[in-house]
Amino acid sequence: MKTIGIVAEYNPFHTGHAFHIAATRRLFQEETAVVAVMSGNWVQRGECAVTDKWVRTGMALDGGADLVLELPTVWSTASAERFASGAMAILSATGVVDTLSFGSECGDIAPLLALAHCLNSPEFSQTLRRELRPQRSFAQCRRQAAAQLLGEQTAALLDTPNNNLGTEYLRFLPPNMEAVTIPRQGAGHDSVAERDGFPSASLLRQHLRSGDVTSIFPFQHLSQMGEPADMQWLERTLIARLRTMTLEEAESLPDSGDGLAARLLSAARQTASLEELYTLTKTRTYTHARVRRLALYALLGLKKQDIPPAPPYIRVLGFNQRGQQILKKMNAITTLPLFVKPAHIRHYSLQAQTLFALEERFTDLFSLCFASPQPCGLEWTSGPVILK
Repeated sequence: MKTIGIVAEYNPFHTGHAFHIAATRRLFQEETAVVAVMSGNWVQRGECAVTDKWVRTGMALDGGADLVLELPTVWSTASAERFASGAMAILSATGVVDTLSFGSECGDIAPLLALAHCLNSPEFSQTLRRELRPQRSFAQCRRQAAAQLLGEQTAALLDTPNNNLGTEYLRFLPPNMEAVTIPRQGAGHDSVAERDGFPSASLLRQHLRSGDVTSIFPFQHLSQMGEPADMQWLERTLIARLRTMTLEEAESLPDSGDGLAARLLSAARQTASLEELYTLTKTRTYTHARVRRLALYALLGLKKQDIPPAPPYIRVLGFNQRGQQILKKMNAITTLPLFVKPAHIRHYSLQAQTLFALEERFTDLFSLCFASPQPCGLEWTSGPVILK
C-alpha cells in the first residue's frame, strides 16, 4: 500500500484540501493511505487557528485523510524553514510514509527540487553571505542569491508561498521518500477570494469570524465547528504582555534578532490594537509574518531555549480504520516515541514531557480565544478523534 505524507494547517479544511488529497490518490494505481502532519492550535501566520486541533482533525478525516499527527506549536508557528524541518522529521520518523505530496503554484516538481538542492549547497551559503544587506529582508537576499545560481525564472518560484514552502519540504526530504506536487486550485494563498469552487482559507476564516455561515456551506462541512476562535479575545492580553516585558525578555524570544524585539516593544507602547501593532513594527526588513510570530511568541511565553532541535515524539490526533492499520505498522518501526493517549507521555523522555507541558500551556491560552472561554486541561481530557 502506498502511504502518502501531507503537511497542512487545515485552517479550516475545505474543498481545495479535499481536491489535493483526491488528486494525489489518483496519481497512483494502487491502494493509498494518507498521513497528515497538521498544525495544532496555533498557526504559522502568528495567530490562533480558527477552531481547535481536534475539530480540524475530524474535518481532515471526513475529507480523505486516514491518520492525523500533530505538528507541535514550536514548529507550527515558525518560519517556513523550521516549519518544514519539524513536519518532515515527523513524516520521516513514522517509517511508513514513502511519498510526500504538497500543493504548489507551478505544479512541477523538477524546478522545486532544483531549488531545494541549490539552497542546501555550500555555493548557495557563500552567495547568500555576499547578498545579505541591512535594508533587505532575508527572503529578498535569499531570492537574489538563488537567481545568481539558477537564473531569474527558477528563483522567482520563491516569490509564491506554496512553491516556497514546497521547496522547504524538499530540502528536508529523506533519501527513501519520493515527492509529488499537485497544482494548487482556485484562490491564492491568503487572498480573501474564491475561484472555480475553491476558496482561500483566509476567506473562510473571515466568514466564520463574522458569523456568515451561509457563505461557508458550499466549501466546508461544519457540523463539528462550534464558535470560531479569534485573536480579538486576547488582544489586550497580548499588548499588556508586551508593555510589561523587558528588552532582555523580548530578545529571548525566537527570531527576535536584528533589533526587532526593541521595535515591537516600542510599538506596543503606542497602540492597543494588534493590527496597528503589526503595522507600526513592520518594515522592509521585518516582514509582517515575522512580526506577527514574534508577538505570538511573547503571548505564549515561548523562548529560544524551549525549542528542541527536532521533535521528540509523535502525537496522534485522530484516525480511521485504514489509519489504525497504519498505526499498527508504525508501532513496530517508528524511530520516535508514539502515543495516542496523553497519559502515555509520562513514560517518555524528559525532553518529550517538557515539550508536552509547553503544549498544555499553549492550549490553555488557546482556550481563551473564544467569546465563551473553554476550560483548562484540554490536552489531558481530549482523546484522539476516531472515525469508524
